[in-house]
Amino acid sequence: VIVNPQSGVEQLTKAEVINIFLGRQKKLPSGKAALTVDLNSANAEKQQFYAQLAGKELAEINAYWARLIFSGQGSPPRQAEATDEVLDIVENNIGAIGYVKSAQVNPRVKVVYTLGH
Repeated sequence: VIVNPQSGVEQLTKAEVINIFLGRQKKLPSGKAALTVDLNSANAEKQQFYAQLAGKELAEINAYWARLIFSGQGSPPRQAEATDEVLDIVENNIGAIGYVKSAQVNPRVKVVYTLGH
């Protein structure tokens, strides 16, 4: 899980990452408004991310957001087509938070949580 280096966030807990990506927490711990960036549903990394993070299938995540959108209680993360787009959005938005494979992290973003640890 990556953030903009200027976000003021050093590290996140698994619970914080879940709450941010499921729209339960609208701000980063530093107080900045969170701009969550998700890969689109065609991406296998998205499926892995939610399975490892929350133990949920994509169908469950999509149903969750459909309910929230319908009831007017939230809007899902911004969709990115590919990892490069996630990196670009996070790099250029101080409150952005997204996820990429650790091999794709670059010095322009900061890792604040690693899945599987």
